[in-house]
Amino acid sequence: MRIILLGPPGVGKGTQAKILMKRFSIPQLSTGDILRTEIDTKTELGILAKSIMNEGKLVPDNVMLNMMEKRLQEDDTINGYILDGFPRTLPQAKGLEKILKILVQRLNGVIAIKADEGILVERLSNRRSCKKCNAITNLIFDPPRVEGKCNQCGGELFQRDDDKPEVILDRLEVYKKQTEPLINYYAELQLLKEVDGSGTINEITINILRELE
Repeated sequence: MRIILLGPPGVGKGTQAKILMKRFSIPQLSTGDILRTEIDTKTELGILAKSIMNEGKLVPDNVMLNMMEKRLQEDDTINGYILDGFPRTLPQAKGLEKILKILVQRLNGVIAIKADEGILVERLSNRRSCKKCNAITNLIFDPPRVEGKCNQCGGELFQRDDDKPEVILDRLEVYKKQTEPLINYYAELQLLKEVDGSGTINEITINILRELE
């Protein structure tokens, strides 16, 4: 099972990716994790990416695509994978398509999870992060058992700047400009499967699995 999860911030991609990981026994691949691994292990690509980031620049698409090509050939991806947060742009999507042809792999589907802007703002603005273990708590779906304290370690919870309503609206605008064009791209490739992301976690999972049947 090889799938891409698309959707705006707050729609629940990360949560659904973890559920699908267990369901299909395949890894969740995010560019953030791949990038950190390459940097931490001081690979050639990691050293290059770190030097670019140290200059305050974004890691270019060609470097990210090279990292992704390398990652897709590792042993744990034999039975498939979930791409979470990649591709983000049309050039990345087209680059990924070339990689898949080289590796003789095909996507089973691209799941686009959708929800109204108001729901996304409400979800994200109710997220809290733990200062101690970095765990994410949502005041709506998984409220803290002790007010202001992390359920996992008891650390103090706080609201990150990028989870404040005014910043969330900016993040959603960036998504619309950069990532929404991918929906048309994958629709043309007949890979797109749209799922309503406004329900409960379990309802969204059921809808995704139905589309993957």
